[in-house]
Amino acid sequence: MQIRGKVVEFEWDKGNLDKSYTKHGITPKETEEVFVDEGSFVLPDVKYSQKEERFIVVGRTLEKLNLFIVFAFRGEKVRVISARRMHRKEVLKYEKLKENTKI
Repeated sequence: MQIRGKVVEFEWDKGNLDKSYTKHGITPKETEEVFVDEGSFVLPDVKYSQKEERFIVVGRTLEKLNLFIVFAFRGEKVRVISARRMHRKEVLKYEKLKENTKI
């Protein structure tokens, strides 16, 4: 599932607008940058998709921060649920995935 080029608008509610910054130091702008990162990957979030279909996107910001973002679609908009820096093991998996998908 590719999102780059298809996401036009984000939905930020009052509860989530500052949550990732307060908890993890990640701004909404940094979060949005990952969605346009050519090296990002989108995966289904099977574990937490009981009430609504959720997804995970992993990628880099313009400042090369490796982020792990959980989101859902609300109509045509993306609603970010949480954003944080990737853990060391996640970065290794991300780098391996990027390596294995090079054409």
